[in-house]
Amino acid sequence: MEYKMKSNLIQRKLAVTSLMFAILIVPIAAISQTQIKMPKNKYKVQDDVKIGAQASTEVEKQFPILNDGDATRYIERVGARLVSAIPTQFRQTAFEYRFKLVNASDINAFALPGGPMYVNRGMIESARNEGEMAGVMAHEISHVALRHATAQQTKQGSFGNQLGIIGMILGGAILAGEAGAQLGAMGAAAWMTKYSREYETQADVLGARIMADAGYDPRDLANMFKTISAQGGGGGPEWLSSHPDPGNRFEKINKEATFLDVSSNPTKLTRDFERVQARLRAMPKAMTMAEIQKRSQTTSNPTASGKYSANIAYPSTRVRSYSGGNWVRMNVPSNWREFPSENAVQFAPDGAFGDQGITHGVMLGTFKSQNANLNNGTQEYVNGILQANAYLRQRNNFQRAYVAGRQGYSTVLAGRSPVTNRNEVVTVYTTQLSSGELFYLVTVVPEAEAVRYDNAFRNILGSLRLSE
Repeated sequence: MEYKMKSNLIQRKLAVTSLMFAILIVPIAAISQTQIKMPKNKYKVQDDVKIGAQASTEVEKQFPILNDGDATRYIERVGARLVSAIPTQFRQTAFEYRFKLVNASDINAFALPGGPMYVNRGMIESARNEGEMAGVMAHEISHVALRHATAQQTKQGSFGNQLGIIGMILGGAILAGEAGAQLGAMGAAAWMTKYSREYETQADVLGARIMADAGYDPRDLANMFKTISAQGGGGGPEWLSSHPDPGNRFEKINKEATFLDVSSNPTKLTRDFERVQARLRAMPKAMTMAEIQKRSQTTSNPTASGKYSANIAYPSTRVRSYSGGNWVRMNVPSNWREFPSENAVQFAPDGAFGDQGITHGVMLGTFKSQNANLNNGTQEYVNGILQANAYLRQRNNFQRAYVAGRQGYSTVLAGRSPVTNRNEVVTVYTTQLSSGELFYLVTVVPEAEAVRYDNAFRNILGSLRLSE
């Protein structure tokens, strides 16, 4: 009896001891796990929303948005999955998370206050699986959820101009330096700021937690930093000084993952990811951010002030004479407006021009090719069109043609226009000038209306004269 009582007493003591151990071990783990606090912020949540909406307008003017429905819907699905995993304490009902693709080859992504997010095509093409892509997106979503943009400005003062806002946000891009620096060169240099090391670490940690709760493995985000590090030479000069070294971020995220409830079967390589990645890789090579920036400095969009309409007047049979630079002459329909820019001019009727160019009409100008050969120069020019308009595909090989009485080439591009949501036909004509520059004339029209425009295009080509 006495033995039994002692045995029960010992068991109760062991039970109490075990309970105490269980209670004590939780705080130890909690202490080891990085704590995240919402930064001090003098701005209202609605300020984030307003600033982000304004900045997104500027971003989409300066960066080529990839209008590919399948790829966009895919990143929207992944984005929605991640947003639903944001911890309750960091959710803002006023925020509207939306996701778009940028047709740039850099491994990068960035987000604006209030929810607009942009994913570079190059990031998807370089990721080894959906988890790595989702990790980058989770990191940028975390910047938004923690309101880092307005918190940073709470520390530093006012936002200043709109370019300053964009420059600051791009300073918090996953790759940071290149995108931010390039936009700074566009005019935001004086206002260029960037997220602090503290905020970058917070975004890494919260991003890891969002990934785990969404069914991904946070270590995939860590692996993506290895890829980024390899691209940047392990934290070379293109990295802004305030950003943690990618190698250190790799170690930090892996450590954080040990404290998270990571699925035993996390989402890795999916069929949707493989399909979209293959789709993007099959497109013409995208430009880098640096190339986009360089082009933006030398080109502008003279048609941006227009508004698109579903009702476009057919080309008038009456024509007017156009003369440009005393070296090019031709006749154009009298009801078409003229939009000149450096080394180029566009003609289009009312309702057929806007911030994404023309939907009906003609473009002509000169192009300085890296190739003296007409064939190679034409291919270079066509590749540029395909890069800037990812929805287009080359329908046929180059055909010999006469342009202003000179030997040249023609080819047809086609695809579903993101402006009209109709199949579009783009015909490119080229010839070489004595200076070695390429002369081009491009016709644009919805395929269903091509017959109506055939005579107008023929008359333009027939009247074209080059005197140089």
